[in-house]
Amino acid sequence: MATDSALPDDAALSRDERFRACIDRYWRRNVALMLALLLVWAGVSLGCGILFADALNGLRLGGFPLGFWFAQQGSIVIFVLLILVYALGMAKLDKIHHTELAALDGPDGTDGPGEPAGR
Repeated sequence: MATDSALPDDAALSRDERFRACIDRYWRRNVALMLALLLVWAGVSLGCGILFADALNGLRLGGFPLGFWFAQQGSIVIFVLLILVYALGMAKLDKIHHTELAALDGPDGTDGPGEPAGR
């Protein structure tokens, strides 16, 4: 399985192929981030709110059993925090992606070193 850094030499690829490879890397990273965050959300919602509720009920938070708190409020709080993490992660990923796309176009309007624009 190839990693992001194990791509073919960019000089051997056409501009369209390099563009397509850049888009593919972006979506792989995006999906990986979403899956990681969904697993955390499922673990907190299902695990703490239902599966481990009896064990967590031995602890109290604000006068309520911790299992009850996770089932009623905790999973919502975690979900909002995960939205924040996703937004920050996507901002970072977008910045990386835009830098990669800008590198496909040369600074003088060419499509890279020695290639005329539009190739």
